Amino acid sequence: MILVRSLMKMAANNAVLNRLEQKGAEADQVIEYLKQQVALLKEKAILQASLREEKKLRVENAKLKKEIEVLKQELIQAEIRNGVKQISVPTSETPSTASFSEGFSQPASAAITPSAPKDQPKGASEEKKKKDKAEKKGEKKEKKQQSAASDDSKPLDVSRLDFRIGCITTAKKHPDADTLYVEEVDVGEASPRTVVSGLVKHVPLEEMQNRMGIFLCNLKPVKMRGVISQAMVMCANTPEKVEILVPPSGVVPGERITFEGYSGEPERELNPKKKIWEQIQPDLHTNDECVATYKGVPFEVKGKGVCKAPTMANSGIK
Repeated sequence: MILVRSLMKMAANNAVLNRLEQKGAEADQVIEYLKQQVALLKEKAILQASLREEKKLRVENAKLKKEIEVLKQELIQAEIRNGVKQISVPTSETPSTASFSEGFSQPASAAITPSAPKDQPKGASEEKKKKDKAEKKGEKKEKKQQSAASDDSKPLDVSRLDFRIGCITTAKKHPDADTLYVEEVDVGEASPRTVVSGLVKHVPLEEMQNRMGIFLCNLKPVKMRGVISQAMVMCANTPEKVEILVPPSGVVPGERITFEGYSGEPERELNPKKKIWEQIQPDLHTNDECVATYKGVPFEVKGKGVCKAPTMANSGIK
């Protein structure tokens, strides 16, 4: 009888221990979740502080511009009182046209293009006009060819891409596409850019809000399901997984991504026919430490650090 009681007591103790172990495991999961939430709150607090500082600087900049304009007007009035003659700057006339119209009473067009002599046949005048037109057309064609040759002379490397820090201020699902987000992104310009990204299956909507990232800003804008996309967010990706690249701490929207050894100026807008992005993109990867690189050279914000993927090493970037 005593043995039976002992066995029953041991069984009860084992059940209690099992419950305690289960509760302990659940407590560990709760603690880990709370740690993650604290880290996210810290990151959001840093981002909000940066945005507040940027807004403050913009307000101060606007005030300075107004003060400068007031000082300019005061200077002009002071010069007028002291007898200094004010000279208006011509806006629509070229210097040569202005000098002619000031010196002569004839119209500016007559000053630039002398009329044909009265004894010159009408046919000769028309022939001269055609010749001049052909010469101008030839000059334009030559300039266009020179411009194209100049573009072709640039090295085909990452320096031609305009990578910038951007902040996703708002994001929402595309009204006509289940897999697309439509984001408003501050890239350091007067107004935000609209960016369409196929990240619905990879990044929860709440994680898209007030998020810093790296954006390719000189692609030609393209319409995606009725919405014009004006840039592209850079992500580490494989067929199974996608992660938005993370810039170093302390960055602000509009800062440039640089690559040591590649110092060329980015193009204003990439020509889609030349497939520049398509030729450079295969050399973009994360390395063993998840650092984003071009041919092994890190994506860097000068003085602040390098850009990384949260967890994805040795993956492509696009």
